[in-house]
Amino acid sequence: MRVLVIDTIHGGLEIARYLKGKGHFTDAVDIYRGKSGIDAPTAASRDYDLAVAPVHLDPGNPLLQALTIPVISHHDAVRWILGDDRPSPFVEITGARGKTTTACALASTMKGPGILHTSMGTYRFPGREKIWKKSITPASVLPAAEEARQIKGWLIAEVSLGCTGTGDYGIITSCEDYLFAGGKRHALHEKVRSAQRLPRLLVAPGIDAPGAVRVESVAATEGVSCSYECGGKDGAFDSPLLFHEGYRIPLMLAAAAGCELGGDPGQLSSFPAVPGRMSESREGEVRIVDNANSGTNASTTREAADYARKITGMNEITLVIGQETGAVCEGFPEGDIITAVKEICPARLIVIGNSCSGIEKNPVCAGIPVSRAGSLEEGKSLARTMTKRGSIVLSVKCWR
Repeated sequence: MRVLVIDTIHGGLEIARYLKGKGHFTDAVDIYRGKSGIDAPTAASRDYDLAVAPVHLDPGNPLLQALTIPVISHHDAVRWILGDDRPSPFVEITGARGKTTTACALASTMKGPGILHTSMGTYRFPGREKIWKKSITPASVLPAAEEARQIKGWLIAEVSLGCTGTGDYGIITSCEDYLFAGGKRHALHEKVRSAQRLPRLLVAPGIDAPGAVRVESVAATEGVSCSYECGGKDGAFDSPLLFHEGYRIPLMLAAAAGCELGGDPGQLSSFPAVPGRMSESREGEVRIVDNANSGTNASTTREAADYARKITGMNEITLVIGQETGAVCEGFPEGDIITAVKEICPARLIVIGNSCSGIEKNPVCAGIPVSRAGSLEEGKSLARTMTKRGSIVLSVKCWR
């Protein structure tokens, strides 16, 4: 079959490589930069049997409009490539928030060998050895599945903007929605649609997905305790992380899924905070609350600030906020950043990247010193030099 693979920078080259390995002819187009493969006009002039395009591509893109052949998504292509040759159990996790925390928590409950694929990296269990770091585009599932098959283990994989439908269990971690594909499609609708191809689907509160299991029907929390019951099994565990909204739902999801998949949810009692997901550290008299990840938004920023003030007993905060260039599909809107700054009222503000170009003149920042940095690491370093007491809150949207 002659296949045109669109978008080389979000996994297209990986998909093309696997298709070639299965005997197909492929061309690839770097639809955004034009730096690799063939160009769009050449692709439009050639004959193909099938095209593979990412779900985030604007449906009005000229190349898509010019095609008269069937077009499938990168998610569909991964399912096609893997076929029945896949690990089991295979859990696909998608959602606007909580993917990494849920994936890491679920992996901590699992028994035997397995592969955990997240935006932080891909790890081999039970030793938790980091084997590589790739994006969570659908194509990255392919080498992760290959590795899981080789060790005859399970696979837990984060997938952006939906599920491939290859797994035997799916989790949607958040009911939050946003527009993508040139503002023409709703992310939550796409996640629900794609995940319903899986034999079993578990969803966070607020998600309407016919046939899915709502996590609150399996797990419940009260204070620092979480109880769960499914398939004739029940149990409970305590964790101080359950006080945090950013951990409560992921730990409930991990307990429910772990119970169904034969894991030990009791292990969640010792599950630690994940770096960038409200983890805490100390440098001298200063506490650092790290909330910099792909799901960072105004709500998690407020939660991080509240937590910082609680653990220090001080109002003084240096807030590092914004978005690294090209970081995440849904972005960190300027209005949300300004709202967070207004509600938190930090002592100092460090803005990352090109976020909020005119924030220095905004009345919200009256009396607040504003600095800028190009990246999370630069912002963190600058905050350390400025902050002698109180806390630093890192709330930058980025892939970690």
